[in-house]
Amino acid sequence: MSTYQAYQVTGQRNFELVEREVVPPDPGQVRLRVLTCGVCHSDVLAVEGQRPDPAQPVVPGHEIVGIVDAVGEGVHNWAVGDRVGLGFLGGQCNQCEYCRRGDFVNCTDQPLPGTSVDGGYAEMVYARATGLVRVPDGLDASVAAPLLCAGVTVFNALRATRAPYGSLIGVQGLGGLGHLGVQYAKKFGYRVVAIARGAEKADLAATLGADHYIDSGAQDPGAALTALGGAAAVVATAASGASMSPLIAGLRPRGQLVVVGAAPDPIEVNTADLIFGGRSILGSLTGSAIDNEDNLAFSIANGIAPMNELMPFADAPKAYDRMMSGQARFRVVLEIATAP
Repeated sequence: MSTYQAYQVTGQRNFELVEREVVPPDPGQVRLRVLTCGVCHSDVLAVEGQRPDPAQPVVPGHEIVGIVDAVGEGVHNWAVGDRVGLGFLGGQCNQCEYCRRGDFVNCTDQPLPGTSVDGGYAEMVYARATGLVRVPDGLDASVAAPLLCAGVTVFNALRATRAPYGSLIGVQGLGGLGHLGVQYAKKFGYRVVAIARGAEKADLAATLGADHYIDSGAQDPGAALTALGGAAAVVATAASGASMSPLIAGLRPRGQLVVVGAAPDPIEVNTADLIFGGRSILGSLTGSAIDNEDNLAFSIANGIAPMNELMPFADAPKAYDRMMSGQARFRVVLEIATAP
């Protein structure tokens, strides 16, 4: 192949199918032939022009599974033919203060695939070797793709809690993140309560492994959590600060509200709820490449998988619209190529 196809975007939702030249990867990078790419809500950063210069074209997509097609100078641990993944973070620099302290997630010189550099709505993608995730044999590429962002986000959020095994853990929201969060929490050994709006979601929650269901549209979720004995932690996935606010009162002493849903409105907190009982609120941002390998291994061992809608690469703009409609159940994945 001397060229490859990609959907680039400029401005707001201005998709264009273009031909790009296939070039050798830069030092420290690899070139991937993309197999699948998940369509994530964070793609709005590129597609809706929420980046420094939306007039500059960029290829969206960061839930990428592909095959290493070429290896750049200085890359030693990856070889042509390796099946790999790439998530929201595109690889740490290994030079900044945070990298030197081993805090790779907060690297200050890290590309963001699909936002600051070209991503996976394409037949080829170029990536820093430090951002690559080994995708185990036997894990379908369409299953692996959403796990690389949505999956590791809730996986690491649960690992960030101090909750002892067997305690009550809440997962707020039953969407793209929450439907995975319930599965992880159950397999982590917790007693799980799913919190969402609408009585009709109770059956889905139970199917995913929840022991309890709280309809936040019909009752105060904080009071309902307290009636269950209080949650050691709640992972908040719904993109609404107002819906997170009542959850704090339902935490048991030393309980934690772990926020992973990026909301446009603030969380309102009664300071007494934090002081008395030593409750806390913390944020959790995705995970490093090795965190993602832990995540994939745990998912395989415990049968955790996203509920996907598959769409062809040619329909990438429609796939984005489908995701944004809120009607997808629950992750949209582009099928771009088949493994050799």
